[in-house]
Amino acid sequence: MSNRRKFLSSASVLLGASLFPVTSQAQQKKARPEKEALKFGFIKLTDMVPLAIAYEKKYFDDEGLFVTLEAQANWKVLLDRVIDGQLDGAHMLAGQPLGATIGFGTKAAVVTAFSMDLNGNAITVSNEVWKEMKKHLPMKDGRPEHPVRAEALKKVVDKFKAEGKQFKMGMVFPVSTHNYELRYWLASGGIHPGYYSASDVNGQTKAEVLISVTPPPQMPATLEAGTINGYCVGEPWNQQAVAKGIGVPVIIDDDIWKNNPEKVFGVTKAWAEKNPRTHVAVVKALIRAGMWLDASMANRIEAVKIISKANYVGADEEVIGNSMTGTFEYEKGDKRPAPNFNQFFRNNATYPYYSDAIWYLTQMRRWGQIPEGKPDSWYLDVAKQVYLPAVYLQAARELVAEGKAKETDFPMKSDGHRGEQSGFIDGIKFDARKPNDYLGKFKIGLKGGDKV
Repeated sequence: MSNRRKFLSSASVLLGASLFPVTSQAQQKKARPEKEALKFGFIKLTDMVPLAIAYEKKYFDDEGLFVTLEAQANWKVLLDRVIDGQLDGAHMLAGQPLGATIGFGTKAAVVTAFSMDLNGNAITVSNEVWKEMKKHLPMKDGRPEHPVRAEALKKVVDKFKAEGKQFKMGMVFPVSTHNYELRYWLASGGIHPGYYSASDVNGQTKAEVLISVTPPPQMPATLEAGTINGYCVGEPWNQQAVAKGIGVPVIIDDDIWKNNPEKVFGVTKAWAEKNPRTHVAVVKALIRAGMWLDASMANRIEAVKIISKANYVGADEEVIGNSMTGTFEYEKGDKRPAPNFNQFFRNNATYPYYSDAIWYLTQMRRWGQIPEGKPDSWYLDVAKQVYLPAVYLQAARELVAEGKAKETDFPMKSDGHRGEQSGFIDGIKFDARKPNDYLGKFKIGLKGGDKV
């Protein structure tokens, strides 16, 4: 209970009285959504929960929106259906709007005005790999010290290589947070994760670990079958491996990059321009969902019950609750406090920072998805094409005016940058205003004018 009380204290969001007068009836009437019936897509992951809560708590209804939520088969299908208009918007990987905008994979103008969460992923390895890794880990009170560093995995990868075997890992999509977090962690331990190029769309050039795509819900089964030796995925599919006894999560993404942005709510640029009032209304509902999720432990427990249903995530409540309620289980029985594993409003989790976009773009450059060097100004220009903080702030101001939030809940005067960020597993600091300097600090990865 002490961990839960600690989480509750840190997660508390206090809703106060309005700082501005309530909008008039005339203004409200004028502000009707251009499109009221909407269909949104999602992938069966814990962090789709803001959509579920906005629906179940009728926050969408409050904005005059009639929303249908629909699970999608995989990230490519989801993106394609948003682009061709079958979906009005969707729960997306943070890298998807950026990748589409710069033309890596599918080329399309996709934007976001809402970040859905911070953290939420982990890296899991098979029981056999974990057994070998443990031989190289410092122990304390009979348990491995955390965070687990990739140097321990390098010993296993080197052993595979000596035996003429390939070490294989899964992630969910080429422009996924999971791909970049996995590559970041591997490289921090001296393991080359490979480069993308025009002739290598799988990103395995020079790779010491072969990384491939596996849809999130299929990760545990693929690991159990021995097709891969480990993976990086969002919840509940790491905790599912623990529950099934087939693998061990070795590190959570909060230990790779503290408070990293995870998913976004994405729409096409054309949709956003055609439906500006609708867009603000959607963001308002999602902000309220994030606030509700971080307001109390009781709300988290209720949310676990809601998304355990088959039409949402469809996993056992206990498995989802392992990470959603302030803890995380590594080896079976080794459950540790993780109060920041899922954040849906705290630490400005919902604000679309340009600096978040720039970090993803640096990793695309680092691993060859952006094949040539770009000036620092290019990174900010792309971020501003994709991330729409003005839409977010309009939604925030309306919530304040309606008495549903306080002005201090939001970074109203932000310039779009979080400032210099630390908390990375390798100790390297990130300054979004100097992306090329940042890339120059890595021993493994492209920088400057490098090409694959």
